[in-house]
Amino acid sequence: MKNFLKITLTMLLIFNVSCSVEESEEVEPNAVLARKGRKGYTSSKVGSNTDVVTSPTGGVCLMGGASEDDNAMKWFLNRADGGDILVLRASGTNGYNNYFYSDLGVTVNSVETIIFSNSSASTDPYVIDRINKAEAIWFAGGDQWDYISFWRNTPVSTAINNGINNRNIVVGGTSAGMAIQGKYYYTAENGSVTSSEALYNPYDSYVTIGSAPFIDNDYLTDVITDTHYDNPDRKGRHVTFLARIVKDYGIRAKGIACDEYTAVCINGSGIAKIYGGHPNYDDNAYFIQPNPANSNYGPEVCNSNNSLDWYRNKQALKVYAVKGTSDGSKTFNLNNWSSGSGGQWEYWYVDQGVLVD
Repeated sequence: MKNFLKITLTMLLIFNVSCSVEESEEVEPNAVLARKGRKGYTSSKVGSNTDVVTSPTGGVCLMGGASEDDNAMKWFLNRADGGDILVLRASGTNGYNNYFYSDLGVTVNSVETIIFSNSSASTDPYVIDRINKAEAIWFAGGDQWDYISFWRNTPVSTAINNGINNRNIVVGGTSAGMAIQGKYYYTAENGSVTSSEALYNPYDSYVTIGSAPFIDNDYLTDVITDTHYDNPDRKGRHVTFLARIVKDYGIRAKGIACDEYTAVCINGSGIAKIYGGHPNYDDNAYFIQPNPANSNYGPEVCNSNNSLDWYRNKQALKVYAVKGTSDGSKTFNLNNWSSGSGGQWEYWYVDQGVLVD
């Protein structure tokens, strides 16, 4: 009897262990390993565990930070065509999972958040597989240098760009997740820079601008973005970034900026819709370019240890300022950067280190 009980107990233990392993592997094999610190990331998911292939309609959502605009997020989710949504981040929680999956009333197959703790996850087969099967990818806020140093020139960025260019996925991001979307991007690798620091020395060690290939978005090939623009300390540094790109690369660099709670949503035809809370809130987006009327369009002075001077008869920069609304009815045309609806044109300039806007 003792031997029978011993054999029976052993068989039950083996059966239970087998079931536990199978269940954990079936639900989240890589998330389980990640929680044990083996993979350099954690993952969590809501919705179906079975991949679907849909027909996403592409586009880019640029969110200025703080809380997301729900209507812009619905625009983003709808363009995934009911597919799988992937959130990539290097800090924070999985709070987007339920928000995207159930709170906004848009039907999607699943939402998964992968949180990177270091760069080792950028070559992980599970991570690359998730990117390759996503119809939409959202970059959360945080520290953009984490994203750049973890993902640039890795299989992660290759997979993201393959999704954009070959599968027409929609991408977007808020705060740091917006800051990495242009061909040119503020890396913040040495820490943040203030407007006064940047304007008084455009080559300050904190003015770090990346140009190496990273995220390959249509209509953003000569653009650098900035966020949290209702913070008065953002405009001057962003203009300095533009001056540096004009000076260093000899192109008519352009800028797209958003206040907090404000989003610029760009469809596949290059038309940007601006979402926000106007008229109840002063939510703005800005489309900034060197004045096309100026044949000499660059800054008069942009040197190390000298104040930026970008005067051009008080019309150095031509800016389309537009209020974000709940229906996204106000627009800007990124094909020509000369036409929009519902906004107004402004001229900005820098006079010996002082931005006048």
